[in-house]
Amino acid sequence: MEEKALYLPEAQTDTIWAFLGSPWGLLAGWLILINIVTFLVFGLDKFLSKHPRFRQRVPEKNLLLLAVVGGSVGALLGMQIFRHKTLHRTFRVGVPAILAVQLLLAAAVALYWNYLR
Repeated sequence: MEEKALYLPEAQTDTIWAFLGSPWGLLAGWLILINIVTFLVFGLDKFLSKHPRFRQRVPEKNLLLLAVVGGSVGALLGMQIFRHKTLHRTFRVGVPAILAVQLLLAAAVALYWNYLR
């Protein structure tokens, strides 16, 4: 059986690329990106709601979809900072529920990864 070579980073930039190339690095990058985008979309929708000359708004299903695909923290921050969608029951209950499910899923994966496999 052939031995695999272990890649050890030689410089700071190599360390960054090694992290971003790993599955955990890609997941962290995705979560940072999607949360920033979700936060900004909540702000954009609040801006569009305050200016009546803009008739096209961001549909609620798109806001919730952004939360589901990983942007629930950005959605919660956007709701609180922009005071947007805080009176809608779907968002007031749904976004924290989405975050709770995501955290439970992360805990289950961590439990499996560290103890059960």
